Amino acid sequence: MSKKYIGSIIITLIFCGIFSVEISGQPNNLQPVNNFDLTKYLGKWYEIGRYDHSFERGLDEVTAEYSLRKDNKVRVLNSGQRENADHRKSNEGYAVFVDKTDVGELKVTFFWPFFGLYRIAELGENYDYAVVVGEDFDYLWILSRTPKMEPAKLNAILERLKSWGFDLAKIYWIKQKT
Repeated sequence: MSKKYIGSIIITLIFCGIFSVEISGQPNNLQPVNNFDLTKYLGKWYEIGRYDHSFERGLDEVTAEYSLRKDNKVRVLNSGQRENADHRKSNEGYAVFVDKTDVGELKVTFFWPFFGLYRIAELGENYDYAVVVGEDFDYLWILSRTPKMEPAKLNAILERLKSWGFDLAKIYWIKQKT
């Protein structure tokens, strides 16, 4: 093997090591939902609240749409509206299951080869709402099938989030059109 070839392999291995993402960490031992049914989860979801991050900052009317691709990966289309903007900002990626397809834990990418954990920590019995967390306490989304959530249901979710160790003061509440 040439020195150039070996050097390329070493650089690639270093790059992969530096930028690999650990997917197994769990905030406060939160487990993903079991008996997960992807076909029921597919479709349009509205963001009700989230921890704000640079990739979503300034966006309201945020939705996430999930559909199955031909290669059995989950197409993820996130979009939102900036105030006074004339068009929606959108970002498309895909997700794959971390392990079993009946467990609500996926890894998602919008910029391959970088993946982030998408753990469904709570799911409404009728798939009417979902609480999604990341691999640590920096990521949180409250999703609903409708632009507004019943106050009693939302308050119950917030109580559980608080008991799990999430800081409710950090939640950014999404403005949705009704």
